[in-house]
Amino acid sequence: MLNKYINSIIQGDCLEVMKNIPDNSVDITFADPPFNLKKKYNGYKDNKEFNTYLEWCKQWIYEMVRITKPTGSIFVHNIPKWLTYYADFLNEIAYFKHWIAWDAPTAPMGKSLQPSHYGILYYVKDPEKNKFYEIRYPHKRCRKCDYLLKDYGGKKAKLHPFGPLISDVWTDIYRIKHNKYRDEHPCQLPIHLLERIILMSTDEDDIVLDPFVGTGTTVIAAKRLERRFIGIDIDEKYINITKDKLAGVSSNSKIGDIWVSFYLDEIETIRDIDWVKLAQHFLIPENIKDIDFTKIKKIKFDKQTRLLKYENIKI
Repeated sequence: MLNKYINSIIQGDCLEVMKNIPDNSVDITFADPPFNLKKKYNGYKDNKEFNTYLEWCKQWIYEMVRITKPTGSIFVHNIPKWLTYYADFLNEIAYFKHWIAWDAPTAPMGKSLQPSHYGILYYVKDPEKNKFYEIRYPHKRCRKCDYLLKDYGGKKAKLHPFGPLISDVWTDIYRIKHNKYRDEHPCQLPIHLLERIILMSTDEDDIVLDPFVGTGTTVIAAKRLERRFIGIDIDEKYINITKDKLAGVSSNSKIGDIWVSFYLDEIETIRDIDWVKLAQHFLIPENIKDIDFTKIKKIKFDKQTRLLKYENIKI
């Protein structure tokens, strides 16, 4: 039954479709559901009554957990208000791992504390068997001079050449704000956000399922990283947009044989276990311990040589 859905985008009610997917058969599930904030979707009214909305959410959350493998992970993205209820549902049938705070600041309105992050609930089916990889992101740099913003307490010899391990607060991935970058969808996520989640929790050829695929961010990220995917959405227009976009996507988000996430031709995310192999593609000086990494400019990726190069090294 599962094979007919692999690498497919399915139009339909996610509850009905997921009922046809066997228990313990998908490596990760990711959901970015309607927020019930009266947003204008093409063929869906985002204005359910409070308890009706929560009961509906409980149903698809239970289905997500049911179809996830014991080694797998469950991710749910939303505003904090709804995630507090989702956590209650998930605590009954899965194991909490993290609340990831994705920094998304907006201008304060003055009437309350202005929401400044989206949350991603990260639950697992079996904490003893769960598949997880530590990931790294590039060191933060000055926008004008490109030098590192932090001197790490003078411990430059211990500074990782690429960047630090990620925490549960993600401040380096920005929202898609401008209409020229958006599809015709009110809640579009950045592809490199999903690539980070996929790199963190899957291997090549694993299966990624999104029950609210919208215009395809999750499945595009999965295809770029050579994971298999299943996308579901109730809206025919969004399904067609996703299929058109997928047709132009190739599985080439890698350096050598290492899968990485790129953003604007620069590496956004790597897995820590891949650094030994990935380092072979860096031009790293032999006297690396004597280098002041706070004075090294941005690491550039050369498309021609497929090498990562340090710039403006000062000993």
